[in-house]
Amino acid sequence: MKYLFLSLGLLLSFTALSQVEESKLGSWYMYFYNVNFEESNFGVQGDFQYRNWNSIGDLEQLLLRSGVTYRTDDSSVLFTLGYANITTGSPGRSSSTINENRIYQEALFGQKILQRVHLTHRFRYEQRWIENQDFRTRLRYNLFINVGLNSKELVPKTFYTAFYNELFINGERNNGISEVELFDRNRTYFGLGYIISNSAKVQFGWMRQETETFSKNQLQFSFHHNLNLKNSDQN
Repeated sequence: MKYLFLSLGLLLSFTALSQVEESKLGSWYMYFYNVNFEESNFGVQGDFQYRNWNSIGDLEQLLLRSGVTYRTDDSSVLFTLGYANITTGSPGRSSSTINENRIYQEALFGQKILQRVHLTHRFRYEQRWIENQDFRTRLRYNLFINVGLNSKELVPKTFYTAFYNELFINGERNNGISEVELFDRNRTYFGLGYIISNSAKVQFGWMRQETETFSKNQLQFSFHHNLNLKNSDQN
């Protein structure tokens, strides 16, 4: 009987997700940070995101994510091992939520082409523990493209256009309730950014998310913060 009620509850949750108002514009408010330690190959990076099904107030997700980074002396690849906690809400008046814990491994590296086109590739592998579901994994690939407008380099006081496309592929196909598709979702983003200083930039844009159950447009507002910490014992 316990499993019957559990299944019914999960069914209602997924039914709610299938009733997403696709015509309603959502919004994501995001803070990204990256901490580098002087004379060390290690660092810390992460992001905090408050996502809404509408402009504000109808929780889609609250995502808290942080990881330890490592870069070798002879490589431009940045490796990350991290953890995330995600609270996912149902659209509309329902206050029900689903919790997820996630561990992820990531490799990120950049390149420059055509003098002012800056590319960044990100590969991420996730292990996911979603409330009342079986353990699952997911593969993600994101291609970021930033193009400076008033400067070839992405330096302070530069405006730039931002584009990214991210593909999500499911690992395990059974979540303990039903079969899921190999394709999980795709996100396409266009935006405009401004570099305030060597440690801060802001970005505003539009993102289209396509999943196996719904498609939706989102506005994105993000603040990106880079910190370089020096040794405190220096005289």
